[in-house]
Amino acid sequence: MNCYSLRSFVFVCMLCVLPGMALQAQQTARKSAPARSLAQLQQEFVDLRFGMFIHYNIPTYMDQDWADPDASPALFNPSKLNCDSWAKAAKSANMTYGCLTTKHHSGFAIWNTKTTSYNVMNSPLKRDVVKEYADAFRANGLKVMLYYSILDTHHKLRPGYITKTHIEMVKAQLTELLTNYGDITALIIDGWDAPWSRISYDDIPFEEIYTLIKTLQPNCLVMDLNAAKYPAEALYYTDIKSYEQGAGQHISKEANKLPALSCLPLQASWFWKSRFPTEAIKDVNVLVKDNLVPFNQAHCNFILNVAPNRDGLIDNNALAGLKEIGKLWKHEGPLSLLPPSDAPIISSNIAKGQPTNASWSDDMWIMDFANDDDFSTGWRSNGTVKTPWYEVVLDKDRPFNMIIIDEDQPNIRQYKLEYELNGVWKTIFAGENANKIKIHRFDRVWGGKVRISVDRFSNAPVIMEFGVYDERK
Repeated sequence: MNCYSLRSFVFVCMLCVLPGMALQAQQTARKSAPARSLAQLQQEFVDLRFGMFIHYNIPTYMDQDWADPDASPALFNPSKLNCDSWAKAAKSANMTYGCLTTKHHSGFAIWNTKTTSYNVMNSPLKRDVVKEYADAFRANGLKVMLYYSILDTHHKLRPGYITKTHIEMVKAQLTELLTNYGDITALIIDGWDAPWSRISYDDIPFEEIYTLIKTLQPNCLVMDLNAAKYPAEALYYTDIKSYEQGAGQHISKEANKLPALSCLPLQASWFWKSRFPTEAIKDVNVLVKDNLVPFNQAHCNFILNVAPNRDGLIDNNALAGLKEIGKLWKHEGPLSLLPPSDAPIISSNIAKGQPTNASWSDDMWIMDFANDDDFSTGWRSNGTVKTPWYEVVLDKDRPFNMIIIDEDQPNIRQYKLEYELNGVWKTIFAGENANKIKIHRFDRVWGGKVRISVDRFSNAPVIMEFGVYDERK
C-alpha cells in the first residue's frame, strides 16, 4: 500500500467513529458560564478593542502561507516553544486576547485530536499547542479565541470531494476544541464560502455547525471571514462582521453600525518567513493612528497578527514593535453602545437558483440575477413600470419563516410580500420599510411561490438578492 493510500485508509477508518466521538464529547462537556444574550456578547467583543492573531502551524516551517497538504508532521519541530512569552508580548501592546490557528488550510491539527493522525502529537514536539496557548493566555489575564479552517486539503475537504464523513470530521474537531480547552470567547472560521475555497454553506451546512457551536458553548461568538461577499449592513453567516484588509476588505469608519473585526499582519504575511527577523515590521504609528483608534470608534475590534518563528518564539523586532504600540495606545475601557441590529442570518437560501418571474426588466438585468447568490448583480426594473413585482418559484411547496430583500441602495419604501399555496396568494407583509437590507422574520408558512410587489419607490427598483429561508427556532 503506497503512502497516499495508507493515509486515505486511516482517514476513512477514523471518520467511521467520529459521530460517536462527537456525541460522547458533547455529553461529557463541562458546564459553561450562564448564557448571555448575543447583543451582550457582541458588545463585550468590541469592548475588548485589540488582540493578537497568531498564525502558527505547519506553514511556519515551509516559508509559505499555504502549506503542502502532504507535508510531513516531522517538520513541526520547535525547540523553544513558549506560549507564555506570546501572552506577555500581547500584554506589552495592551492587547486583551489571542487567537491561534488550530488548523490551517492544509489540515494539520496542533491539538491532541482523535479525528486524524495528521496532528501535532505525531510530530517531534508531541505536545498539545492549543492547550499550552489557552493555559498561558488565561494565566496572563487574556481571553482565548481559536481559528479553524473549513478548507482542509490534506483530508480532501475541498470542492468535488466533500462527503458526509467530512461534515462529521468538522463537527468532531470543533467539539474537541470547544470541550477540552475551557471557555472560548470566539471562533474565527476561514475557508468557507470564499472565492478561493469554493466550499459553500450548503456543502458544509452552516446552520448545523453554528447550532453545534452554540450548543457546546452558548457564549462563543462565531465569526466567518466572509465580508468580501455579503453586504455590510447585515450579519450574513456570522455574529461579528469580519474584514481582512489584505484581501481588500475595508470597514467604513463612518457608516458601520455592526459589531466588527478588522485583521492585519504585523509583518508582510500571515505565517513566519525566514526573512522576518531582519525585515522591517509595519509602522506602529500607522497601526495605532490609522487602524486601532478609528476602528474602535466604529464599533470595530482590531486583531494584529504576530507570527511565531520556527523555534516557537516571537522575533525580537516584532517584540519591540509590540512594546512601542503599548506606549502609544492604552485600553481606556468600554466603547460606545452598539446600535440595535437584526439577528444573524444562518440558514440556507432556498430561493437560490430557483426559477423566477418579474415585471419588465431593464436591459440585460433580468430576474435571474436577483437569486444567483451574487451580491454584485441584480434585477433592475424598467423605469417605465409603475408597480414592479418580482417572484421566485420554489421547486415544491416548502416551509419558510424569513424573507430578505437586498437593494443596491435604499430605494423601495412601500411594498407587499406574499406567498402562494394551492393557487391562493396570502400576504406576509404590507407596509413601509426604507432599509437597504429588508429582513422579515415571521411564523413559519408553507408555499410554492414568493413575491414582492412594490408600491412606492424613489428610482426604478434594483434587487441584488431575494432570499427565502427556513430558520431553526
